[in-house]
Amino acid sequence: MTRRLLLLLTLTCAVGVGTIYFPQAITPLIAAGLDTSESSAALAVTFTQIGYSIGIFLIVPLGDRIPNRRLLTTLLGLTGLELLAAGCAPTLPVLLAASVAVGITTVAAQVVSPMAAGLVPADRRGAVMGTLLSGATGGMLLARTFSGSLGDWLGWRAPYLAAGVLTLLLAAVLTRALPDVTAVAPAVRPAYASLLVEPLRLLRDEPQLRRSGFYQAMVFGGFCAVWTCLPLLLTGPGYGLSAHAVGLVALVGAATMVCTPFAGRVVDRRGADPVNLAGLLGALASAAVLAAGGGGGTAGLVVLVAGILLLDVAMQSGMIANKTRVYDLRADARGRLNTAYMTFGYLGGSVGSWLGLRAHALAGWPGVCTLLALLTGLGLARHLVSARGRRGGVAAARDYLPELPRERERTP
Repeated sequence: MTRRLLLLLTLTCAVGVGTIYFPQAITPLIAAGLDTSESSAALAVTFTQIGYSIGIFLIVPLGDRIPNRRLLTTLLGLTGLELLAAGCAPTLPVLLAASVAVGITTVAAQVVSPMAAGLVPADRRGAVMGTLLSGATGGMLLARTFSGSLGDWLGWRAPYLAAGVLTLLLAAVLTRALPDVTAVAPAVRPAYASLLVEPLRLLRDEPQLRRSGFYQAMVFGGFCAVWTCLPLLLTGPGYGLSAHAVGLVALVGAATMVCTPFAGRVVDRRGADPVNLAGLLGALASAAVLAAGGGGGTAGLVVLVAGILLLDVAMQSGMIANKTRVYDLRADARGRLNTAYMTFGYLGGSVGSWLGLRAHALAGWPGVCTLLALLTGLGLARHLVSARGRRGGVAAARDYLPELPRERERTP
C-alpha cells in the first residue's frame, strides 16, 4: 500500500460516496423545479440509499471474484451515465428511477474498502480504514456544499450533470492509472450465486458481524433521518436559509476528516469496543444538542452546528471500529463480509430516512431528534448487554483456569 495508491483509493471513495449525498442539499430546489412537495422531492435521497443497499448486496461480493480495477472502472462509468440521466429527468418518477440506478452502481467505496484491508497488515488496518473514511467524508461534505451552491446558481439539474461528468472522468483516469496490484483475481472464484448467499450465511455464523451491523444500522439510521430533514429545517421559517447556505452548514463535518484517522489508530491500539462505546454515547448526546438547536436564530444555528459535528464524528468513528472488527473475521471473504455489514447498515439508513420524514411530518424537528435518540439508544443497549456478557465469560474463565493445575495434580 503506497502513499500514491492510498491517495487514489481515497479519491475514489470520495467521489463514490459524494454521489449518494449531494441530493440532500437540493431537495427544496428539486421540489420547486418539478412542481412537487419537499417531502416528495426528498424521496430522491431515500431512493438513492435503497439502490445503494441493493448494490451492496448484488455487486460488492463481486470484489471476491472480478479483478478490482475492472470492477471499479465499470461501476464508475455506469454511475456517471446514470447521473446524467437523472439530471435530464422530466418528472419526479423518472428522477426516482434514476436515483435507484445511481445507488445500485455507486458502490465503488465498498469495493475499495475490503481490497485495501487485504493490502495492509492487521496492525495498520484501522489507520487505513480511517484514511479511506476521511476521503469518503470529504466527498460527502464537499458534495453537499457543491450541490447547494451550484443548484442555487444554475438550478437543481446542474449538480447531477456536473457529478456525472466528474465520475466519468475519474473512471477514465482509473483505467490508466490504477496499479496492477488492485487487479489481482482470487485464486478460487466462487460462483455468483454462492457469492449472494454467502453474506446471509456469514450473518448466521458470525455473531460479531451481526453485532457490528446492528450498531451501524441504528446509528446510521438516525444520522440519515437527521440529514434528510435538516434542509427542511434550515430552509423553513425558523432559519430561512438558501440551499447554498445548507451546503455551507454541512461543511462543519469536515472536522471528521481529522478525527477518523485518529479513531482508526485508537482501534489499532485498544480494539474496536471502546471506540464503539464512545461513538454510541456521542450520537445519543447529539440528539439532545440537535433538539436544542431547532429554535432558529443565530444562537440556535451555533448549537445546531455543534450537534451536527458531534453526530458526524460519532457515526464515522463507530464505522471504523465496526469495519475493522468485521474484516478481521475472515481474510478470504472480506467482500462478502462487507456486503453483509453494509447491507445491514444502509437498510438502516434507508429506513431511517423514511422514518425521519414521517417523524418530521408528525412532530417537526423535535420528532426527528427523538427518533435519533431512540435508534441510538437501541444500539447502546445492545452494546452494554454484549459487554456484560463478555465480562461474565472472562470472569468464568478466570475462575476455572486456576483449577486446572490442581486437577492435574490429583489425577494419577
